[in-house]
Amino acid sequence: MSNTSTIPLYEQIQTQIKSQILNGNLKSGEGLPSIRNLAKELKVSIITTKRAYEELEKEGFIETVTGKGTFVSKQNTERLKEITLYDIENKLEEIIKQAKAVGVTLEEGIEIFKSIYEEV
Repeated sequence: MSNTSTIPLYEQIQTQIKSQILNGNLKSGEGLPSIRNLAKELKVSIITTKRAYEELEKEGFIETVTGKGTFVSKQNTERLKEITLYDIENKLEEIIKQAKAVGVTLEEGIEIFKSIYEEV
């Protein structure tokens, strides 16, 4: 996580948890830290971790069981990956429209994508 990033902290937390679920590091049914413990561990506010968890729950990645905790959703991982890919495609479409509007060629766009992909 980065405090200097333009991406809000809650989104950074969301992205990290999503990627851990999609790549299998976090398994279906596995427990997640409490909102309070995660906030303490990451040195962020409870509000930030609560928002990240709320968004992840809306998207179906996690589920909260009252009195028991928060767990990785038992939903099909392939379905979650499909939802994520759909979101990525929509974001890329917007970026491609912006790039075309200023005359970026497909080759330049691919080069930019590759360069950023290798950095991350």
